[in-house]
Amino acid sequence: MATNVLDATAATGTGRRAPWKAPVGEPSYARPALLLLTVLAAVFYAWGITHSQYHTFYADAARSMTGGWKAFFYGSFDPANSITLDKSPGFLWPQALSARLLGFHPWALTLPQVLEGVASLLVLYRLVHCWAGTHAALLAATAFLVTPVAVGLFRTSVEDPAFTLCLLLAAEATQRAARAGRLRPLLLAGVWVGAAFQAKMLEAWAVLPALALVYLVSAPLALRRRLAHLGLAALVTTAVSASWMLAVTLVPAKDRPYVDGTTNNSAFSMVVGYNFLNRFGSLGISAAATGSVSATQGGGHRGDRERGAAGPGAVRADAHRTSERQGAQPAAGASPLAAGGFGGAQNGWAKMFGTTLAAQTGWFYPFAAAAVVCGLLWRRGRPRTDASRAGFLLWGAWLATYFLVFSAGSVGPHTYYMGVIAVPLAALTGAGTVQMWRAHRAGGRRAWALPGAVAATTVWSACLADRFAASFLPWLAPAVAALGLAAVVLLALARPERPCTGGRLALAGLAASLAAVLVAPSAWAVQVFNPAYGTSGMGSVGPTTPNRERSRGSSGPQSAGARTASPSGFAALAGIASDGSLTPDERRLLDYTRAHRGGARYAFATTNWNAASPYILSAGADVLPLGGFSGKVPFPAPADFRRLVAAGQVRYVLAGGPAGLGPLAAGTGNTAAGPTAATRIADWVEATCAKVPASAYGGTDTPGAPPAPGRTARTLYRCGPGQ
Repeated sequence: MATNVLDATAATGTGRRAPWKAPVGEPSYARPALLLLTVLAAVFYAWGITHSQYHTFYADAARSMTGGWKAFFYGSFDPANSITLDKSPGFLWPQALSARLLGFHPWALTLPQVLEGVASLLVLYRLVHCWAGTHAALLAATAFLVTPVAVGLFRTSVEDPAFTLCLLLAAEATQRAARAGRLRPLLLAGVWVGAAFQAKMLEAWAVLPALALVYLVSAPLALRRRLAHLGLAALVTTAVSASWMLAVTLVPAKDRPYVDGTTNNSAFSMVVGYNFLNRFGSLGISAAATGSVSATQGGGHRGDRERGAAGPGAVRADAHRTSERQGAQPAAGASPLAAGGFGGAQNGWAKMFGTTLAAQTGWFYPFAAAAVVCGLLWRRGRPRTDASRAGFLLWGAWLATYFLVFSAGSVGPHTYYMGVIAVPLAALTGAGTVQMWRAHRAGGRRAWALPGAVAATTVWSACLADRFAASFLPWLAPAVAALGLAAVVLLALARPERPCTGGRLALAGLAASLAAVLVAPSAWAVQVFNPAYGTSGMGSVGPTTPNRERSRGSSGPQSAGARTASPSGFAALAGIASDGSLTPDERRLLDYTRAHRGGARYAFATTNWNAASPYILSAGADVLPLGGFSGKVPFPAPADFRRLVAAGQVRYVLAGGPAGLGPLAAGTGNTAAGPTAATRIADWVEATCAKVPASAYGGTDTPGAPPAPGRTARTLYRCGPGQ
């Protein structure tokens, strides 16, 4: 009996019961264990939430979306509904609702991600429970819990938490549809994929091959009905997915914000070209014909000539309160983008096996691969409707598809993209453990599958951990190796073919196997409690860069006493994290422009979104940003901007600094692309409008004085009649 500890299968109980009591037929510890995992997930995801910082570009839009339902629907970047953010706004709707209900605070924007994370873990448990049983579900939930990227993902105010949850719900509905051959849950799966589309656009459709394959192969219906059901589900998926884009398209351009990321003000161009085709430039795919701008670098920066670099009225240029610890910087005048582009070594087909992504996501690669191979090979000859094989098809196809997409496309520093990879890895690890354990106890050649999977995973994990050993847990790699060796030896000795082998020896081998597989990712995940490691803003937890690459300024331990939520690594360097406050000079400038705006629609315009960000976050000010996120968007056109000035809608312009993408845009050589609408407007402002001396709003005029550290000088201009 002892050796069959993982042999319990899913059971159905009847009647109402206390939530901490397991259903009839399940182990008594199953429900308490699930509750413990749920509590741990909530703690992991919510730890330090009160010290959260804003993910600025998205937080700007969330702040604007709390001010009115028009901004809420379109995902307006600014409160005046001039331009949208460069993504579909579905992932921000929960954040904006939370802020409307609880007030606009960093933690109020992070809270929905925490809830989405806990819900994702529970849906994953349900999925694996219905497929492979209680123990597989508990192991899958545990693997998901300790995957570093999952911990970081659900603490980050980005698109992927809602996206991941919606895909899990789509998979759960597809599983129910395939088991019973029912159309309604399959249509519901289409709705959930459409909802995921609102959060992450076309990336949501990458799961469709896996869902369609499962239903087509395993649903207990005739082929014609299966195909008809899939056709109807495809229609539902398309309708829900395209609903926001169609709504935006049908509204006249004058009655809605301009769509960021595009040259033609089209939601379809933003979704298809800017956010999808641009990601595959390495394959020779161009989005030039789609009406989208380049998504890879900021536009319009004028090289070494910083606007107003020594002029009067200088105020802070970085729109964000970034960590002072940014690591080693590239040579003066060059930006990290110019030095290697987003992600550096994370580009190329092998990026998924690169240390940075693998340490956050890939600890279970070997084990999951062994689980898929064994699951499919061992179920050969079973009926077409075999539910166990269908489960391995689902998770194997899901993993393979997204693995291929991320390998071919641009990932850059966005570690949180990997959350959708962590899901199938965890599911396959849980179900694979149970499957290979049963094969081990049955004896024969299949008994070697579990020791082999453990050995491969141990070698991979030990090598991965060893790359960080000089600065992070030097004992970890030897400990993983020792546990793995012990597990393989114990499992080999406990094979049923060997005489005098008992159940306790086998259970000891199983325990050592689980420890060997889980200890390394757990060591990374618990760094969320370590104040020496800050939240990256990119979904990573713990160290992300090997020892020999640490000199590049990537994420590593912060100074002692650093706050848990301090930005580090790329997030700090890019100015992604912010506390949303204004400096005294910025506050005085805003008060001055508001007091003197008259009937103007905007308090002032800025030559980039970075300059507008603190005013939107802190005060919800009506600021007109030029050029969109990239700095290349032709909004407003120079002629339109001059008309706004002539009509008295814009009286002040805050000029200076790089245009687009934040501090990282500086020095990316955007001059080679020629002037943009934003730079032409800035040229016109400098040539036509009058400078406002800093003394006018309480500042100090000091010509030639350098700006404060971490700041770039900006200059306020007054434009229009009577300037």
